[in-house]
Amino acid sequence: MKKTKETATYSIGELAKEFDITPRSIRFYEEQALLHPGRTGQNRIYNNKDRVRLKLILRGKRLGFSLAEVKNLFKLYDSNPDSAVQLETMLQMTEQKRAHLRQQLEDIQMLMNELDEVEARCREELEELKRGQNK
Repeated sequence: MKKTKETATYSIGELAKEFDITPRSIRFYEEQALLHPGRTGQNRIYNNKDRVRLKLILRGKRLGFSLAEVKNLFKLYDSNPDSAVQLETMLQMTEQKRAHLRQQLEDIQMLMNELDEVEARCREELEELKRGQNK
């Protein structure tokens, strides 16, 4: 990290190491217009805004948001950083994500119950077969 006139800058390698991702991932986010590093010759120079955005991208991914959804939030923020629209959009996205996860949990529980039933039937039939062979 280099400091120039109160502005921290980072190389792609420094950010990759800090966030435990590959430089290729960072370049991909740049290709998706989620990051906008400056350049010195062929070298990318990332500022603190890029670092914060990278952190938000990775958090969004962990929470299950698509890159398109993250990009939409960035656009809302860039158009008006103090916008209630951004917060309302984030709340709406969070509600949708929670609903989707609840549905997945229900689906998983149903599947687990079905597996329990199949397993119990298999065990019963296996016991019956074993009892029949011992006669």
